[in-house]
Amino acid sequence: MSGHALTVLDFHLALEQVAGRATSHAGREAVLLLRPSTDLEWVQRELTRVSETQTFLDTRPTWSVPEIPDCIELFERLAVEGSVLDGAELYRVGVSLGSGGQLAEALDVEAVESLAFIQDRLYSDSELEARIAKTTDASGEILDSASADLRRIRKQLRGARNRIVRKLEVFAADLPERVRVADASVGIRDGRYVVPVRREGKRDVGGIVHDESHTGATLFVEPPMAIELTNELRSLEQEEVREIHRILVEITGVLRPLHPSLTASWEALVDFDGLAARAKAAADWDAYPPDLTPEAEGWSIVQGRHPLLLENSETPVVPFDLSMEPGERILVVSGPNTGGKSVFLKAVGLIASLTQSGVVPPVGEGTRLPIFDSIFADIGDEQSIAESLSTFSAHLAIWKGVVEGAGRGSLVLLDEMGTGTDPAEGAALSRALIEHLSDRGATAVVTSHLGALKCLDTEGRGVVNASLQFDPDGMRPTYELVKGRPGRSYGLATAHRLGIPAPVLERAEALLAGGDASMDDLLERL
Repeated sequence: MSGHALTVLDFHLALEQVAGRATSHAGREAVLLLRPSTDLEWVQRELTRVSETQTFLDTRPTWSVPEIPDCIELFERLAVEGSVLDGAELYRVGVSLGSGGQLAEALDVEAVESLAFIQDRLYSDSELEARIAKTTDASGEILDSASADLRRIRKQLRGARNRIVRKLEVFAADLPERVRVADASVGIRDGRYVVPVRREGKRDVGGIVHDESHTGATLFVEPPMAIELTNELRSLEQEEVREIHRILVEITGVLRPLHPSLTASWEALVDFDGLAARAKAAADWDAYPPDLTPEAEGWSIVQGRHPLLLENSETPVVPFDLSMEPGERILVVSGPNTGGKSVFLKAVGLIASLTQSGVVPPVGEGTRLPIFDSIFADIGDEQSIAESLSTFSAHLAIWKGVVEGAGRGSLVLLDEMGTGTDPAEGAALSRALIEHLSDRGATAVVTSHLGALKCLDTEGRGVVNASLQFDPDGMRPTYELVKGRPGRSYGLATAHRLGIPAPVLERAEALLAGGDASMDDLLERL
């Protein structure tokens, strides 16, 4: 698939809206990595999985996807012999184990066949999960309950610290007035217990100075009697560190042989999160999975809508229905500016590309779509100052790629054909391109104001007209797609509404002669 076409269609923005419904970072990334596939079997399987995931979620309105922590890097480290997981990593493994068990239990009840590929990979171990829960918490702190020795060591540590503080409090209270600092309390500097004393009393106190006040008048001293007590404390702290390391080494050793199962289970959780995000989007869009059909049998879009409009519009989005019968390959859409032609074009492209990416697009029941081998799109202003391309030259560069690459199995989307140059030359070039696409058997949807392109629906060419309707009384677009009839541009009517002086409009009407005027008159009568 053309990366340029996907960019022009805002495919990545649409994926971001779907990905935002995932519960985990990894799930979001999995959705963002989706790309259109030409593998019919894969597309059908993914759409079925999304549909059945939606049914699964609908039957459990209060159930949510369990927490999926970021484990990919720690699982890579776990596979390395001699590596040791820290407390925070161990906690994430425990969460992943619990989430795997929760999802497995939920899937066991439903026994959804299309989700067996997830259920078969889920791994849970309640005893191991409980052991991890006794060992560490969400902050990565190793808990007293991790081992009996750790509980004993920490009890001794608390007692040793309390003894040091009590003895130093008595020591500070007994200091002479000229040495003692009013309202002083025992503190810690560089991990050592200290008492504040006046500078002039340093020799009376002795010990080691670890800090001083901003003014220098107060010193923070570790008295000699505290040095030995603190050294004993350090010995206990080192014993604590050794015991924590032993605990982590032991549990990491238990987990290492389970590395393949743990990794596969986590990946299954991420896969389900991605499916759930797609299922939630389908539900929010009131979307139905399209039927996949050979292109030669024709295709149709029922109640099609632009996904980004559904996400961002504060007003109801007007859906469109489009049916292309067998033998109909080129749809020429005309109508006024701001009538919704470009949005319609992007909607068609997004519906096709999302479908082939395994995302149920915003369409209604009865939609039938082929699998396109390639998608080409030229929508909007493609000028490039950096590459010295005018708007028209940029369009021609894209058209060149279309001529060379598009054929049977391609979907081509071209917006405002023939603009940016002399109208007669633009119309001739546009017509030639449309005829070329028809001859090559490509499927194309194009938009244009040019009258010459509204007359190409001759028998045998596979070209059909369509228009996006406009309310001439209210001077506003209705966004209703009508196949089989070209649309008026309403340029002069719009100019009149916007206040262009009457003499100018009268002169324009006098100059507007020939085919375009006759065509507009005919369309108005129709």
